[in-house]
Amino acid sequence: MRASPISATVDFDADGVQHGFLKLPVSHDESAWGAVMIPVTVVKNGDGPTALLTGGNHGDEYEGITALLKLSGSLRADEVRGRVIIVPMMNQPAAQAGRRTSPMDRGNLNRSFPGDPDGGPTKQIADYFTRYLVPMCDYALDLHSGGRTLDILPFAAAHRLEDRDQERRSLQGAIDFGAGTAIMMYELDAAALYDTVVENQGKILVTTELGGGGTSTPASMEISERGVRNFLIFAGITEGELQRPARQTFVEMPDASCYVQSEHAGLLEMTCALGGLVRQGEVVARIHDMTRTGVEPVEYRAGRDGMVLARRFPARVDMGDTIVVIGEVVETLER
Repeated sequence: MRASPISATVDFDADGVQHGFLKLPVSHDESAWGAVMIPVTVVKNGDGPTALLTGGNHGDEYEGITALLKLSGSLRADEVRGRVIIVPMMNQPAAQAGRRTSPMDRGNLNRSFPGDPDGGPTKQIADYFTRYLVPMCDYALDLHSGGRTLDILPFAAAHRLEDRDQERRSLQGAIDFGAGTAIMMYELDAAALYDTVVENQGKILVTTELGGGGTSTPASMEISERGVRNFLIFAGITEGELQRPARQTFVEMPDASCYVQSEHAGLLEMTCALGGLVRQGEVVARIHDMTRTGVEPVEYRAGRDGMVLARRFPARVDMGDTIVVIGEVVETLER
């Protein structure tokens, strides 16, 4: 496999604060010898662990992008023991377009790992993270939210892993992030996720969902910024006292029954509230036929008892859309 076409304008081994770019050469109609310019900040102070902080894996998820842009302008080298690599917009073309996927190749970055240096721009970005940035880090925090199509109860999450110690440390990172909810998350298809690449390299990973609707709010930003600072304390890179909410809920997502997905197209009527509790068999949504009147709506029911973690945000729904996500409230996530 050839070297990545991406080059960095920062020196990852130099002490101090550096702001620069990950440059990916791309020739297109508007720029024959152009480049995708992905902003990156490196803050380093001597020896110590490395944290890789990323947002904008999807371009319409703004809480993480905003929190990391703010951190990149405020974090000082004398606050750090080790190194912090900040990439607020992994999929920079998607973020600039305000879309989940890249307008350059329609690539969904978080379904493109481990990537390919000979692929399109999205696979080339994935490859650079897989082979260059992830190997540099000890801890990784990837900030997601629901984007334009989902509204999600803010949470930090880890995954069940074969390495129990890696799982335990990742779970502690999710708890220390300090969102109101910590989750052991079940992914519908993890094979091509960034999370999987990071975990397969033995790194400690925390992922998040911090709101949604294609915007941010004062509440979601407070959680995001507090969580980023908490994560750096958890990683042993900065000093300070963890700032946690007064109460934290633990939620397990054991299997695919957590996801309620549509088999119809139409107008979505939600009958459950985000963060609310539902019982198995309870109606959580109805879909109304928009092609004619006098037709009874189709009812969708919870596949399990639990808390509503996420809901579809737009009222228009198509076949295959996830409309509700439900997780089981538990006393502990340890095993």
